[in-house]
Parts: sequence; C-alpha cells; structure tokens
Amino acid sequence: MRDPYEVLGVQRGATAAAIKSAFRKLAKKHHPDANKNDPKAAERFAEVNTANEILGDDVKRKQFDRGEIGADGKPRFQGFPGGGPRGARPGGGFEQYGFRGGGGGPGADAGGFEDILNTMFGGGGRGGRRGGAQFDFDTSTFGAPDLDLNVTMTVSLEESVKGGEKRVRLPSGRELNVRIPAGVTTGQQIRLRGQGDTAPGHRPGDLLISVTVATHPFFKVDGSDLRADLPITLYEAVLGGKVRVPTLGGAVELSIPKNTSSGRTFRLKGKGISRNGASGDLLVTTRIILPDGNDAELEDLMEKWRDVHPYDPRRDQG
Repeated sequence: MRDPYEVLGVQRGATAAAIKSAFRKLAKKHHPDANKNDPKAAERFAEVNTANEILGDDVKRKQFDRGEIGADGKPRFQGFPGGGPRGARPGGGFEQYGFRGGGGGPGADAGGFEDILNTMFGGGGRGGRRGGAQFDFDTSTFGAPDLDLNVTMTVSLEESVKGGEKRVRLPSGRELNVRIPAGVTTGQQIRLRGQGDTAPGHRPGDLLISVTVATHPFFKVDGSDLRADLPITLYEAVLGGKVRVPTLGGAVELSIPKNTSSGRTFRLKGKGISRNGASGDLLVTTRIILPDGNDAELEDLMEKWRDVHPYDPRRDQG
C-alpha cells in the first residue's frame, strides 16, 4: 500500500479540512460508476478510501504518524520490550514469554502469532489452555474501507408530514428515488442498504441520507403543533368577521370576534402534525396590519376617536 498522504496528494501537516476536500475530489474522480470502462478505477477508488480511513480519523492518523499502523491501516508488529535475540536473559528477547507450539517436540517454542498474543494476555495459547481470558483476534476488518456514503436532503414541511418520494443526487452523479416516510423530522436519517460506495472484495456500503425540513413561509413547527401569524385588518379586529386560514390540509374559515386585539391566539384542533396516530393543533396569532401609505380619512377618524375615547394599553407596565 502506498503512503496515504501520497494517495490523497496532501502534505503531512495538512489540515482535516484539506484532507476531506482532497478525498472528495479523488473519490468522485475514481468512483467506479464514473469510470465504467476503466477496470482499474475500482482499485484506485478503494485505495483512496483506505487512505481517507486513516487520515480522516484523528486517532488513526496519529497512530500512522507514530508508525503504529501501516498504510493499510493494520497494526505494525514492532516486537516486545527488550527486543533481544532468542535466549536473552530476563528483560530482553522472546524467550521470557514462553511461547508454546502445539506438540511439545522440536520447534515447540515456535508458536503462531495468535499463541503469542494469547500467552501475553493470559490465554496460554490458542483455546486458552492456561487460566485467564480467551482472546479471539479478528483481523479481517482491519483496514477495510468505509463504504457508507453520507448525503443530505431537504424536504418541505408538507413532504415531512405526509411523506412521499423525492429524487436525490449522489456525489458520483447517480440519482435515486427516495421514499420519504411520513413524520420525518430534521436530523433524522434514511438508510438505504447497499446503495453506498463499492470496493473489490467488500460488501457495498449503505447510503445515509440526513434530512432537513425546510423553513415554511407561514407555519412554524412546535412539536406536533404548528404556529402561524394571521394578518387581519383594523376593521376585522374592531368589527369581527370570518377570515380564511391556511392549514396543511387546505384553507379553513376562522371567526374573529369583535374587538380582537393583535397578539390574540386561536387554537384550531387537529390541524397540526399527525404523528403516531395523534394530531397536533394549529395555533394562529392575530397581527393587525394597517394599510400601506398615509390615509387621511383614517387618520382623521382616529384623531376624533382618540379625543372621545382615550385609553392606555400600557398602564399595567408601570
């Protein structure tokens, strides 16, 4: 395996952002789906993935820089303390660990690597022939590339509530139709098994889609409830009347009582978000909106009304 810094084309002092950027460019360039006529593309793609597995992980990167793991991500065997030749006195060499083979005859001290590790950790060799814990070392996943693919998808509030289908584009250029489950919320993930990246000798990764629910121009989500401001005219506030209110299921009529102040909240039962068989409510808050521009007639009316009916809505504020 080549040096992962060389594979990604970055310096040893490169920042995490620079490594991530280099990986994305190379992964897109060498993805097998984008190089169907190049039989070596999958091999280069796997190499890029393995390099990113090391340099994209802060712990593994430090281990590689210290020489503890190789370019393939597997631990490097560096010997045991002392490191002296066979037969060395205590404090050096392998003799002190008492390696045992399977037969006890000539060459019995040349036990396998698993026996060495099991002896060190109390297993007494394969199968735990001495007391202590049994260790089963599985190196099949060391250095395996991370083939899961992460993408983001923005859905409308209506789509998040009712569900549906949406097309998502992958970094490779491939497009998929994704079913949006009803009730999905921001931060949740949709997992599509086997739709991630591929590499020779490995099962395909999964596609992980992080969902973001777009801000709605009228509604604000509050748990299972929806909140909205409802603009009303000055005469609707004073005289009352019926006004149309949009909901996720279509507009409905709301009766505004006479003398309704701005900021009054009305609750429309069951017009919120349906989750787990229950529906939230829609809470609409009135906002009195005056006409644009100057209206001399309205100003004259308000001046007369002020002189005859003065009142102070801020009297309780001290």
